[in-house]
Amino acid sequence: MGECFKIALDAMGGDYAPQEVVRGALLALGENPQLELLLVGDEARIKDELVACHSKSLERITLIHAPAMMSMSEAITALRKKRDASIMRAMDQVKEGRARAVVAAGSTGAAMSAALLRWGRIKGVERPAIATVLPTAAGPCLLLDVGATVDCKAEWLRQFAFMGAAYARMVLRIPVPRVGLLNIGEEPEKGNEQALAAHHLLAAAPGPFWTFIGNIEGRAIWDGSADVVVTDGFAGNIALKTAEGVSALVTRLLKSAIRQGSLRAKLGAVLLRPAFRVLQRRIDPAEYGGALLLGVDGVCVICHGSSKAYAVANAIRVACQALAGEYLEFVRSSSTFGESVKGAT
Repeated sequence: MGECFKIALDAMGGDYAPQEVVRGALLALGENPQLELLLVGDEARIKDELVACHSKSLERITLIHAPAMMSMSEAITALRKKRDASIMRAMDQVKEGRARAVVAAGSTGAAMSAALLRWGRIKGVERPAIATVLPTAAGPCLLLDVGATVDCKAEWLRQFAFMGAAYARMVLRIPVPRVGLLNIGEEPEKGNEQALAAHHLLAAAPGPFWTFIGNIEGRAIWDGSADVVVTDGFAGNIALKTAEGVSALVTRLLKSAIRQGSLRAKLGAVLLRPAFRVLQRRIDPAEYGGALLLGVDGVCVICHGSSKAYAVANAIRVACQALAGEYLEFVRSSSTFGESVKGAT
């Protein structure tokens, strides 16, 4: 039968909830017979969507009623008052042992705050980080942080390096991950005070299962020079969204050039359509589903607020991969992690 993955899904998060979230849940159930989902949110609305989709996977779905939801505009402090919000109830399912992971779209801040309130941090972790997988010429690359901790101390970046390397090893199956520090130049003396201090810490005490390759410029991410790229949430979020924007621009320009081109260009585009589809899948953020929230004491995958069914299904797949890879257990039990944060400031 294999390992069973019980995942709580915040069905009310995101711009297209609950319709696209429910559809994504059904896609994921169809792809993974070992998957069970707890759909958390407005029970009546979720049932309506399940009926509309003519679902045949109801035996692997449990509904958890949560009448309230967090809007993107609400302050995170509202979470303490909205204990029946869908994101809080989803986190409760893991805390109380009914689920093993949470997948949530919508407000990143709300998901991170709810995870911290309900689960807390892994011992030794001072700040969480959001890690996202990027496609490169040489394979996947993990970039963190992309928005959880905007202002970072150097020691926190070393903690990010360990958590990212652990994820690359346990989930991406890279035996000895190469860790790079995002900077404005490759030389050790480049960068601001934070970057200089972080480079010193990473170079002085790399972990036994990963190697520090030094500074890495933003353009070098895409050639696969590193398996893990570490930065603060401010620079990481800008890097991620810039990459997404460039990817979307290239796609639009290519389509425009084909439409405005000659008959030969249009015929060539038809012949190249299979290759274009492969390329689109490699650079489409929906293919990677969501980003893992590292550092909290549980498995949480956060989707884009604009995620539709395909992206939600892939986010659920990411959660299953994290569980199967036993990433959380590895970080919790690693004595190396305790050593890496020893004497943190």
